[in-house]
Amino acid sequence: MQENSFNQKFFQFLQESPTPFHAVSSMARTLADNGFRQLSESDRHPLDPGSSYFITRDNGALAAFTLASDHNEEQGFRIIGTHTDSPSLQIKPLAGKVAHSCYQLGVEVYGGPLLRSWFDRDLSIAGMVIGTDPEGNLTTLPVDFKRPVAIIPSLAIHLDREANNGQAINKQKELVPIFAQISGDASLNFSSILVEQVNKEHPHKQIRSIIGFDLFCYDCQPPALLGLNNEFITAGRLDNLLSCFVGVTALTENKMDNNRLLICNNHEEIGSLTAAGAKGSFLRSILKRLMPESVNREHTLRASLLLSMDNAHSVHPNYSDKSDPEHLPLLNHGPVIKTNANQNYATTSRSAAIYRTIAAEAGVATQDFVMRSDMACGSTIGPHTAATSGIPTVDIGAPTLAMHSIREMTGSRDPFLLYQTINRFFSRERLPQIEGL
Repeated sequence: MQENSFNQKFFQFLQESPTPFHAVSSMARTLADNGFRQLSESDRHPLDPGSSYFITRDNGALAAFTLASDHNEEQGFRIIGTHTDSPSLQIKPLAGKVAHSCYQLGVEVYGGPLLRSWFDRDLSIAGMVIGTDPEGNLTTLPVDFKRPVAIIPSLAIHLDREANNGQAINKQKELVPIFAQISGDASLNFSSILVEQVNKEHPHKQIRSIIGFDLFCYDCQPPALLGLNNEFITAGRLDNLLSCFVGVTALTENKMDNNRLLICNNHEEIGSLTAAGAKGSFLRSILKRLMPESVNREHTLRASLLLSMDNAHSVHPNYSDKSDPEHLPLLNHGPVIKTNANQNYATTSRSAAIYRTIAAEAGVATQDFVMRSDMACGSTIGPHTAATSGIPTVDIGAPTLAMHSIREMTGSRDPFLLYQTINRFFSRERLPQIEGL
């Protein structure tokens, strides 16, 4: 695949994935189209060597794997770990309220978004809805308005002369999207609007009433190439749908006869301590299913390698003092290896050396990131997964600016450069060996 066509497909994936539920659905379609068979976690039938499968959990997490035709413990598993969620505004269960003829939706902050970036944007709404069908059965369906239906207007500077002086945002009072205008004595029922929208999107699966929902606001502006020479990408949810797309594309395109696994957890942005998160049981239950015998499983996992993919910080040209002066990742200069002395990233010298070797074989340079010593370091799914599984892990990612903004930025070459290293990781006959370790 060439870089231009890769980015076009990536943009399409972003457009199809306003929420983790939609991202999982899109990846599931890609996997099914490439011969992967869907399993339920309750299935008990044996797995066939040389075959490919995928499993979803809670609609927002996915695992896919290809099994070698002849299992060899010494070969281990080639594992990619990512997450499907992004910082957002989640709609509260009892959302609607009216203020001065405006019908507004109460929202709760999901994760750690850059809140100011959510003002004055054309917002749509998407997620999952649970409703009752005409027979009274509960059914779950995705919903996506796909057009601007809400906005959070800023207060005019004439009414707030200190607006440009770094004021804090009151999440309860100021982050309340306007959804509609009410005239006179008219009323509006958000549940009825959802029923109408769901039935319009799913004419063959009608529902009568809403029992519950997981809905999120998102920015309607589509992904774009930017810069004089189209050298940048701007889009929402690059963190971490970029890694999800790279992982599923490499997994489906690679035809090597080896053990490969992609795990896309949900809820990384809120700490991962959920059934679908990296601190939950999803990956462990799959590994136990693949290798029921504990000694064999532990031996295989120690011979495995996990590439934990989550976007990395690029040096910001306006704020270079926020970066360690010796570690300044640049856009379009290759994937970033993330290291932290306190293991907020799971990278070790051994796992980093293996990934550097694989990247070099793919003709891709790598970069290094460490947080300034006087600043707190973030984390990702790598340490959680490594701690619970014992799998050697390296944390990597595409360099990014404006991380956690409603609209993030990366280099136009960065997704494809990362993909090339993952493709080599999957296609290499054996993982690089380090003598003495």
